[in-house]
Amino acid sequence: MLHACVYATILLGFFGILLKENLVMKIIAMDVMSTGVVALFVLIAARTGIYTPIANAAPKGSFADPVPQAVILTAIVIGLSIQALMLVGVMKLARDNPTLEAREIEKGYRS
Repeated sequence: MLHACVYATILLGFFGILLKENLVMKIIAMDVMSTGVVALFVLIAARTGIYTPIANAAPKGSFADPVPQAVILTAIVIGLSIQALMLVGVMKLARDNPTLEAREIEKGYRS
């Protein structure tokens, strides 16, 4: 059930990117899809009986691998910076255009 919710979140973001015309809504949909991908990686990496790699009395060989955690943390930071960069681009477009609809902006630049 949890896998289905995560996949639904990813698909919701993907279809939001494809179907929404407003640029801010596209950015939000991309953030939703990114959150779904991060949740999918966390869900796949989560296992029972695994201990954190800290010196304790856990049996040998039952430690969690810290590399996926570092990759996910890096993905979150990169996603946040990309989202900020896209929002700055939309703000610059908003100065020159009365709308943030993608098709209207393309029409303005074609003529």
